[in-house]
Amino acid sequence: MVVILSPDQANGSAVKKLRVHTANFITVANAGLGTASLLICAQGQLHLGALFIFAAALFDRFDGKIARRLKIESAFGKQLDSLCDIISFGAAPVLLMYQGLFHLYGFAGIAFSLIYIACGVIRLARFNLSANRNYFTGLPITAAGVITAFSFLGIPHIPPYWILILFLTVSLLMVSPFKLKKT
Repeated sequence: MVVILSPDQANGSAVKKLRVHTANFITVANAGLGTASLLICAQGQLHLGALFIFAAALFDRFDGKIARRLKIESAFGKQLDSLCDIISFGAAPVLLMYQGLFHLYGFAGIAFSLIYIACGVIRLARFNLSANRNYFTGLPITAAGVITAFSFLGIPHIPPYWILILFLTVSLLMVSPFKLKKT
């Protein structure tokens, strides 16, 4: 069966589809910025890589707000957001810190990186299964990624062991049971 839409119906359908996917486009832009951070950090441009993590955080801040405002929240959007977050606030901060400091510590630097990624993935999986919409359990991975990027900027001024302690603390806070009210 073929359905022929009037121009008004066709435009309404296109606008509706665009509206439905707006938040998902913003979420994918978050992943694009996280991927750009990874690639830039791999080339040794670590400060620029940190800036891309901060930009990804802005996109991550608004995708959920837009989805709620447009009343287009979905299970797909929640899963997509978590997958994009592990790139932008999991893998990108780890590469940033590994390239900037942790490579100096050999296996210990690798272990700290693995702990952060494991905690981030566990935190996101737990969030995706959570039914509560009023608070986060544990530190959100976006906050962890931003704190990590800020701590990278402090490397010349902060003793390396404090950076390592902060990184481990942020990792463990992601999987901790404390509750943080959503804003």
